Amino acid sequence: MPRKKVTDVSGNGGLKRKRGGGKKKDREFSSDDEFDDFEQENTKKSGKPAAKAGLQPVTVADDVKEKINLEVPKVKGQLLIFGATNWDLIGRKEVPKQQAAYRNLGQNLWGPHRYGCLNDVQVSCVVSGPCAAHSLIITTEGKLWSWGRNEKGQLGHGDTKRLEAPKLVEDLGEEVIVAAACGRNHTMALTENGTVYSFGENKLGQLGQGNQTDAVLSPATIQYNGQPIVKVACGAEFTMIVDCKGNLYSFGCPEYGQLGHNSDGKFIARAQRIGFDCELIPRRVAIFIEKTKDGQVLPVPNVVARDVACGANHTLVLDSQKRVFSWGFGGYGRLGHTEQKDEMVPRLVKLFDFPGRGATQIYCGYQCSFAVNETGGLFFWGVTNTSRESTMYPKAVQDLCGWKIRSLACGRVGLSHHLGPHCL
Repeated sequence: MPRKKVTDVSGNGGLKRKRGGGKKKDREFSSDDEFDDFEQENTKKSGKPAAKAGLQPVTVADDVKEKINLEVPKVKGQLLIFGATNWDLIGRKEVPKQQAAYRNLGQNLWGPHRYGCLNDVQVSCVVSGPCAAHSLIITTEGKLWSWGRNEKGQLGHGDTKRLEAPKLVEDLGEEVIVAAACGRNHTMALTENGTVYSFGENKLGQLGQGNQTDAVLSPATIQYNGQPIVKVACGAEFTMIVDCKGNLYSFGCPEYGQLGHNSDGKFIARAQRIGFDCELIPRRVAIFIEKTKDGQVLPVPNVVARDVACGANHTLVLDSQKRVFSWGFGGYGRLGHTEQKDEMVPRLVKLFDFPGRGATQIYCGYQCSFAVNETGGLFFWGVTNTSRESTMYPKAVQDLCGWKIRSLACGRVGLSHHLGPHCL
């Protein structure tokens, strides 16, 4: 079925929707209120609770809620670490005054090292993020360990003490953790039954606990009682989650539209300072679009999210049809739309919307994006170094042509990858 035409009518992501047939008037989304009305209408049709208007937590009755049992990744091994370990200096010009005691603590490791405390621990997964200066491991038994910077309690140990070596997060000792994600100063942990815990900085609502506080030092569940969650991802100050039905939710800072709700959330606060209308609990992302060459905007229906990835201020989603959508901050081409415009709602990345050319994996660096296609080829867009030329749309990584990429991880200025079985 052909998609209905939608026309961009405002510079801030407003949409004008043309309905098919008849004499019905065009519908404009030139204000947040009108967009919210459509979002609520769209949400009701799909049987989901309406957003905004007080924004109540997502709730699903127990008798219709799915029962799931997620598994810890089956890989196992020993943790090796190398690189910078001065957690309070990483990503900064100098150590903050309040952390002056740690100025010279933490050397650069020029080769692989082991932590003695993990000698008898089998590691299943290692987690960090392009904005983070703290790290996590998940053991084969589903236990979460953390270490690194801890100024906002992002390690989950009930304090703000920096940790030089991994330590078990005891408050999650009764849970089986299967996945986790790190923001700049906050952490999300996903359990085997689809429950999400959050801890760390919460000034912009990035913990999804229904309030804005300086920090939450111990793990607490997010305000959400919908279908079980199967994916979590963190940007610098925002969070994305996906439920088992493929619905996408976001919360935290909306500054560049990275939450996907057709707004950057800006308003003039006192003394002419700009404030942000943050999302404090999970809110469903209801609209997905594509733009044609002549500027028409078309809604993309039936998007079922399968994976999500976050950069500092942008988001990627992979759906069940192997399509990729991107939105948020558009600087340096990180969204892959051949322009640097911010996108307020998820927009289709055209390259992967062809038979046999779909994506199977997505990843985000601080200001870049990656995708692995159906044949195992790696594509890149954005920039890893702002002094170099930007890549404005997905391009194959020529140095890895012919290799099948199985997994990949991104830092702020680089990446590491895992090649296919014929790697020597």
